[in-house]
Amino acid sequence: MPTTKTLREGSALKRAAILSAARELFLADGFDRSSVDAVAARAEVSKRTVYDYFGDKRTLLQAVVDAVGQSLITTIRRTLDDTLTDVTEAAELEDALVTFSMRIATDMLGSAEYATLQRLVRAESGHLPHRGENPLADTPDEAIAERFAAFAAAGLLDVPDPRLAADQFLALTFGVALDRLGSANAVEDARVRPLVVEGVRTFLRAYRTV
Repeated sequence: MPTTKTLREGSALKRAAILSAARELFLADGFDRSSVDAVAARAEVSKRTVYDYFGDKRTLLQAVVDAVGQSLITTIRRTLDDTLTDVTEAAELEDALVTFSMRIATDMLGSAEYATLQRLVRAESGHLPHRGENPLADTPDEAIAERFAAFAAAGLLDVPDPRLAADQFLALTFGVALDRLGSANAVEDARVRPLVVEGVRTFLRAYRTV
């Protein structure tokens, strides 16, 4: 089998087909019962192509998890752009931050992509080459911190440490919902919204400019 350094980039279409086939099989049958032969057959490529593109089955599983994680990060960045880009007045911050948070709680946390990520990481974490590594990592926190820094530059927030402010924002909103309800998925639980709203208000009491 090829080493990581010699893996083929290949065509985007073939890579996408392999990842899609692997995702379906890992979810339906589990990692151990999903063979590379089955992945290749479903993707309509040769077994050798799967190995050339991904090296081995464990690396393929990691690639599936990473792809889902990247899709979710794209959703977060798009939601930030849609809800927090055009805020120019301090009075708009509460509604904008609540809207952003509720979009994440529905469009992301209530999505099939997020459910897929949770299922794969919970069920197959022992097979992942980078075991224990969060595919979302710090990217959402950093993206929110960038937006808070922009608000600070505009005089809307007083945030000496934007990354710390982002961490605290997430803890006050999604963290409280997770701790209280076991989930921050607003699609499944209407109790998420009032917790998010109060979290946003608490955050603004600490960071809004006077």
